[in-house]
Amino acid sequence: MKIVAIIEKGSDGFYSIHSDDHLGNSFFGGFGHSVSEAKEDFRTSIAEAVQEQILDGRPAPDMSEMEVEYHYDIPSFFNFFDYFNVSKFAEYAGINESKMRAYKSGASYPGEKTMGKISKAVKSITAELLAAVL
Repeated sequence: MKIVAIIEKGSDGFYSIHSDDHLGNSFFGGFGHSVSEAKEDFRTSIAEAVQEQILDGRPAPDMSEMEVEYHYDIPSFFNFFDYFNVSKFAEYAGINESKMRAYKSGASYPGEKTMGKISKAVKSITAELLAAVL
């Protein structure tokens, strides 16, 4: 079972994860002070949904067969992947550094064209990392 999870930073500074996917009558969600905390809470909600299925005598998927695909907003991305240097990332993506910092904090949101640059940079970095051999 594949679950698509949307991660967003709220105006209150907390991170939330929600999904349109569900198991039976149970929907999945998570909250936390960080993306890591929200992911842990999200995984707990999945485990609870599986347990509920089992307790109700309904078929339940094996947790090891459940795949979560996380979709991040910009602040959530940089919270979770905090080892990325925002200044270097902005340079790599061809984005103004101060604008990139505003996107990271959630003070401003990139337009469609800028999101395309950010997405392209992430995909390019991913390809470079996958090709690296140590």
